[in-house]
Amino acid sequence: MSPTIGIRREDKNSWERRTPLNPQDMADIQHRHQLSFRVQPSEIRIYRDVDYRQAGIEVAEDLGAADLVLAVKEIPRELLQAGKTYVYFSHVIKGQAYNMPMLQRLLDLGCSLVDYEKVVDAQGRRLIFFSRHAGYAGMIETLWSLGQRLAARGLASPFSRVRHAYEYDSLAAATEHLREIGEDIWQRGIDPSLHPLVIGLAGYGNVSQGCQEILNCLHVTEVPVSELPKRSVRGQGKPPLLSVVFEEANMVAPRQPGAEFELQDYYQHPEKYRGTFAEHLPQLDVLVNTIYWDERYPRLVTKQWVRENYTATAQARLQIIGDISCDIEGSCEVTLRATYPDEPCYVYDPVTGQALPGVEGNGPVVMAVDNLPCELPRESSDHFSRVLRDMVPDLARADWNASYAELALPPALRQAVIVHRGQLTPPYSYLQQYLDS
Repeated sequence: MSPTIGIRREDKNSWERRTPLNPQDMADIQHRHQLSFRVQPSEIRIYRDVDYRQAGIEVAEDLGAADLVLAVKEIPRELLQAGKTYVYFSHVIKGQAYNMPMLQRLLDLGCSLVDYEKVVDAQGRRLIFFSRHAGYAGMIETLWSLGQRLAARGLASPFSRVRHAYEYDSLAAATEHLREIGEDIWQRGIDPSLHPLVIGLAGYGNVSQGCQEILNCLHVTEVPVSELPKRSVRGQGKPPLLSVVFEEANMVAPRQPGAEFELQDYYQHPEKYRGTFAEHLPQLDVLVNTIYWDERYPRLVTKQWVRENYTATAQARLQIIGDISCDIEGSCEVTLRATYPDEPCYVYDPVTGQALPGVEGNGPVVMAVDNLPCELPRESSDHFSRVLRDMVPDLARADWNASYAELALPPALRQAVIVHRGQLTPPYSYLQQYLDS
C-alpha cells in the first residue's frame, strides 16, 4: 500500500492562501512515485478544491489516513494527531515562547517534525523558502506606505499610485505597474524637497534580492555605501531615486581599537562588535530591513535614536522603515507589533513609545507585515512547490518508525528533523531549556 500524504488547509488567518504543493506537481508526484495525496478543502486557498480534483487529487476533510502531513504555517496543537510526521514552518528554533506549547504537544503525542527553515545545503543555505517573495511583497508594501506618508505630508508623488501587493492580479501585473511609475518619475522627477530619494536595504540575501528586483522596475540607481554621504545630498540632478545595499561591515565595527572587521568572527563573537548603522540613518528616506537578527547582535534602529531625532521642532529624514524581518523590538527596536496586509503600517511615537494607526505623526512609519508572501499566493506557492516536490518522495518513503540514528533521509532533510518519535533530536536538544521555562 502506497504512503498517503496529507495537505492541511491553511487557516492561521484570512490572508493565508498559500499551499506547499500545487495541483500540477502533486499529480506528477502521484504518477511518477505511486504516492497518494489527500487535500483538505479550503475556501480561501489560491488553488481551488476543483483544481486538485481535476488533477486527480483526492479532496477530503479527514487526514487521519495520512502518514505524512504537509502545511505551510504552524498547525494548532489541538489538531495534532499522535504518531504522525509533520512538515511545516514551526517557528521554534529560537525558542519562541508562543510556540513552545505546540512543540510540547508534538513531543507528548510521539510525533515527528521537519522544519522547512532548517532544510539547508552543505554551505548552510536554505533550500526551501518564500523569502524572495517576501522581498517582492515587502518592497511593494513599503512603497505603498511611502506614498501614503508623503500624501499625509501634503507632498504629491507617483508613489501614491502604488497599490497593496495583494491588490495586483499577479506579480507580473505589479511589476508592469511599477515600471510605469518608474518611467513617470524618471521623466518628470519628484518633489525637489525629496530629490534624491534614498532607499537603503539592510542585507543582501534572498529577501533583499527580491526587494532589489522590485526597485529595478523604478529606474532606481544603486550607489555604493562609500558614496552615500555625497550622493544623498538634496538638490542634485538625475537620478531621482537611489538605493544602497548594506552588508555586515557597514552595520557594525570592532569594539577593540585598530581591529579589523571579519565576517566569521562577527557571526561567532558578535559581542566583540558595536552597532554603527545610526551613522547611515540621516542619509536615508526609506530603510528596508531584511537581515537575520537575534539578541546577540546590535540593532539597526533603536528607540533612543528615534527619540533623539524626532522632536517637536524637527523630524529626521527617515520616513519609512519597511521591516520585512519583523522581529518584534528586534533589529528595528521600534517594530512593536506585526501588522496585516490591509493595514500594513503605523507610526512609532517617540514621546509615548506607542504605535499610532496610519501614517501621520512625528515619528517613522513602520511597515511590519509578518506574512508577506501570502500577498502573492500563486507565485509564492508555485516557487515553493517546485523545490519541495523533489523532496516529498524521500519524506514519504522514509521509515519514521526507525530510530533517529537509522532514519534514512538525505542530509538536507535529516538535519531539519527537530522532533523524532516524540523526542528532540540531538541538534535541537537545546530547545528543552525553553520548554522547561
